[in-house]
This record gives sequence, C-alpha cells and structure tokens, in this order.
Amino acid sequence: MARHLVTGAAGFIGSALVDRLLAAGEEVVGVDNFSTGQRRFLEAARTSGRFSFFERDLMDPAALGGLLSPEVATVFHLAANADVRFGVDHPRRDLEQNTLVTAHVLEAMRQSGAPRIAFSSTGSVYGEAPVFPTPETCPFPIQTSLYGASKLAAEGLIEAYAESFGVRATIFRFVSIVGERYRHGHVLDFVAQLQRDPGRLRVLGNGQQRKSYLYLGDCLEAILLALAAPAPGKVEVYNLGTDETVTVDDSIAVICDELGVNPERAYSGGDRGWVGDSPMILLDCARIRALGWRPRLSIREGLRATVRYLLQNRWLLEDART
Repeated sequence: MARHLVTGAAGFIGSALVDRLLAAGEEVVGVDNFSTGQRRFLEAARTSGRFSFFERDLMDPAALGGLLSPEVATVFHLAANADVRFGVDHPRRDLEQNTLVTAHVLEAMRQSGAPRIAFSSTGSVYGEAPVFPTPETCPFPIQTSLYGASKLAAEGLIEAYAESFGVRATIFRFVSIVGERYRHGHVLDFVAQLQRDPGRLRVLGNGQQRKSYLYLGDCLEAILLALAAPAPGKVEVYNLGTDETVTVDDSIAVICDELGVNPERAYSGGDRGWVGDSPMILLDCARIRALGWRPRLSIREGLRATVRYLLQNRWLLEDART
C-alpha cells in the first residue's frame, strides 16, 4: 500500500482520483481550500480509514507542512484555477493559483524529500498550434491565454526542480475533461441555460469552434497507467485526449437531444468564444497510446454521461445559476 497526496482533492478530477486510489487499496491525503471544491464529493472517501483530509490554502507556502515526507510516493497536484474564460477579468488569479501555488508545492516537496509529482497541465499551452494533431514536441507559439501561460510557467518550474533537486515528474496536458462531478464549462452552462429557458440558447462564438473532450474515467486510467510505466527521464510529458473533435454546435446537438429540446440559438459571432479561446484543439496522443491506453468513451458518449449526471445532481445546476 502506497501513500499519496492529492491537492484539489475536493474538485472535479481530484475527488474522482481520490476515490480511484482508495479503491485500489492506497492511502490518500487530500488537501483543498474549498474555493471551488465540494465537500459532497468527498463523502465516500471520508468513510475510508485510509483517507485523511486537510483544509488548507496552498497560497500559504507553509500549507503542506507536516503532510509530506519521502514516504509519500506521489503528489498529485490538481489544485488550480481552471476557469480559462475569465482570465482577462482577473489577471493575477492564474499566476497565483496555478504558477505560485505550484512553486509552493515543489518547495514543500524539496524540503520534505517527497520524490514525485504528477501535474495536471493543459493542451492550452500549445496556444494556437501550428500543427494538428499537436504532439508533445510541438514548438510553443505565442501564448494566447493567461491560463495556458500560467500552466506553462508551472511546467518550467517543475522541470527546473527535476534538474536541480532530483524531483521526478509526470506532466499531463489535458484537453477539456467531461464526466461525473463536472463543475464548470460549456456543458454545465448550456444545460443550466436550457433548464431556465428551453426555447433559447446563447452561444459564444459562431458554434464552429472545434474541440476535443475526454471522459473523466478515461483520463484517470491514462494518468495511473503512465505513472506505473517505466520512466526513463526525470520529466515525462503526456498529452491526454481523444483522436476526434466536435464543433460547439455538435456538442449542443448532443446536449439538446439528451434534454429533448430544440432551442433557437443566439450566437455572439466570431471564430472564438472569448479572449484566449482556441478555435481548434486536437492533441496527438500517440505517446500515451503506446502504453496500451485507449479511451473507452467517445466524445459524444462522454457528453451524454455528463448531461445525465447533471440532471441527477441538480444542485450543481442551481450553483451555476448564482
């Protein structure tokens, strides 16, 4: 039985990872400040004698004091501000919650001797990539979002700590993740809108933005598989996504079909929904596929599972309305 620490443990991906690790017989320490995480997501974990939780704010450099040691096999660093859309409204938020918090986690690892970090980065680091599907080795263009820039800066810190202090690191560059416990993003926004008014839907952009999404369960399988594989270098980087894309209009069609509605669509116009929104995201996932991983759910199946979960957990929709 190994011991792991999960930051952002009450979040969408973090809480599901906690449950997955506990189901595998591992011991888990969870950390969250509940700025966006949900206590409800940890209800199952709290019934396990192998889970301990600490409500701490990682903006405090001493927040992980006493929680890390060489016996903590992996620090799963998932705590972050993931709301790309409003980055220009709060320019410091991405710097503080993504870059500075990562620096605090790394320094706590160095001081305690914790050996390994698994980091949730993003496909947004590729900006408006010059090649599709975009491989991990693609040269970085100009950064187009504060979120992507903050994650890329965090990756740089991780690489520097790996070189300077021997921390082992696995970096995962996600596409958008969908599935159970989904907390923010276009699926939640559209479902909440259509619950209020099934006859009209407001859509940012022209609906032709083309994106890739990955189901939560498939994301977790990829993460755990990569961590179990031999790591020849100090830092390993994996894209996590599917080999397909859908347009925003395609995803709206799936959502509307699940809800049984056919709204009039009101588009804001333009080829992107907001500043920093990439009109095309498709990652080359050959590296993780070489380990034997394949996504079980297609994008459309993942979207349907997300809508069904939201309808079964309407408190999330109520939160989206406030």
